[in-house]
Amino acid sequence: MSDRVASVETFIVTVPRDTPYLGPLGPGETINPRGYIVRKGNGTIYPIVDRSIVVRVTTEKGAVGWGETYGICAPRATCEIINDLLAPVLIGSDPQPVEAIWDRLYDLMRVRGCTGGFHGDALAALDIALWDLRGQAAGKPIRDLIGPIANATVPGYVSGLPAATLEERVALAVAMQREGHQAFKFAAVVSHDGIVEEMAALRQALGFDAEILIDLHWKFSADEALALIRALAPYRPGFVEAPVKPEDMAGLARVARESPVPIAAGEEWYTAYEAANRLAAGPVAILQPEMGHTGITQFLRIAALAARHGARIAPHATVGTGLFLAASLQVSSTLPQLWKHEWQHSIFSRNLAFLDSDMGYADGAYRLPSAPGLGAAPNARLWDHAEAVA
Repeated sequence: MSDRVASVETFIVTVPRDTPYLGPLGPGETINPRGYIVRKGNGTIYPIVDRSIVVRVTTEKGAVGWGETYGICAPRATCEIINDLLAPVLIGSDPQPVEAIWDRLYDLMRVRGCTGGFHGDALAALDIALWDLRGQAAGKPIRDLIGPIANATVPGYVSGLPAATLEERVALAVAMQREGHQAFKFAAVVSHDGIVEEMAALRQALGFDAEILIDLHWKFSADEALALIRALAPYRPGFVEAPVKPEDMAGLARVARESPVPIAAGEEWYTAYEAANRLAAGPVAILQPEMGHTGITQFLRIAALAARHGARIAPHATVGTGLFLAASLQVSSTLPQLWKHEWQHSIFSRNLAFLDSDMGYADGAYRLPSAPGLGAAPNARLWDHAEAVA
């Protein structure tokens, strides 16, 4: 008789940090009573801590699978969706047909318009945990269940220059270049001295051999984005990310068609359904699936769409404990169209201390975890920062 899911548990993991995500507070930015700041550059809310949701799925025979998703804002909302809505349907199921389970759980709320958001995050956490169980049951890393290895290591790029001033951000990039890094992304939302000015300063300091990428954080209309990209083009950006509002599919397609610089998009897309609608509107050079939103099942489906449309993959990597990052590396290692994977240098090394895993980052690339399943599991240190949510 096959094993069955016996329990699902959710935990909010909160880790303090000295400098808020994306860097120090900018002009007019303050911390509100709930511990959030609103970035004036694009109106997006962020906590002043690092936070994610960890899920433990346990089977009747005692096997444990670990999943993780976004917990950046209102984390109890996602926990409630898992505990109240999804877990009671999942418990008693055979955990092995993971893709079919994702479809079944997604169907529960699709006609009510819950095709992403907190519901999508909840699905992602469970999906990763079930893939972890599947790999452990087979005695293999998840990548070996997906297909041939295309990338024995996963190349990365430096994400973010969290310093208060342009001069300090340039100095940070130069210091990292001296350590051997050659690909850098900066966030326009904190380019308080001007986006073109920041690009020009980085190019001058880093030289033309460095790859410099720009995240526009959905700030602009299509006209504004194209004008900005044309001003940036002489400095040879490697790509420009998230140029227009997420809802503006026609604008994204237009920018991607007319831009002299490759356009990257997709961190906020939860499913292949969303990706297909956007790619039907027009080509995008680089897709950026975020494992914390997609889970493994939808990440794979988005990657398959990208391959059919001739797009490359540059996975997004947001703040987490490292569990959904391990899942992202597992999938990325199988993708022939992989470009580079985001490396959140401000948290990665710290978070390795919370996990039993041999994944790492050195010489501009990730080392893949080797154990069966995810190849990563929480250790005792993580529980110092975790709160169970029933």
